[in-house]
Amino acid sequence: MGLKTDIKLNVHGRVLVAAPTGELDHYRAERLRAQIDSMFEKSSCRHILLDMGDVSFMDSSGIGMIIGRYKKAEMSGGRIVIANMSEPISRLFDVSGLSKIVSRAETAQTAMHMLGGAFNE
Repeated sequence: MGLKTDIKLNVHGRVLVAAPTGELDHYRAERLRAQIDSMFEKSSCRHILLDMGDVSFMDSSGIGMIIGRYKKAEMSGGRIVIANMSEPISRLFDVSGLSKIVSRAETAQTAMHMLGGAFNE
């Protein structure tokens, strides 16, 4: 395949858990957006948990992708929470102003509790 980003998507109750890996640049952000939106629309999810623990790089395209998913969750009466951000991604999150509208959590488990769900693993 040769792509530098993949994504794991799982549904836990009303929460879509999206865990991208690798780099989140223009091309890959668009691909992730399509995959997240497709799963979100097919499921009965209201919330999105974006687990960034395996993302090595993100640029402004990633910010745009997150803002779009925030709007999608909000339109369904839900929220988005971002978990496991690295220090560079956390700084980008703050500088972009994203931290004013999107909640963050240290771990995916904490994020899931913030969204009123639990991992049933």
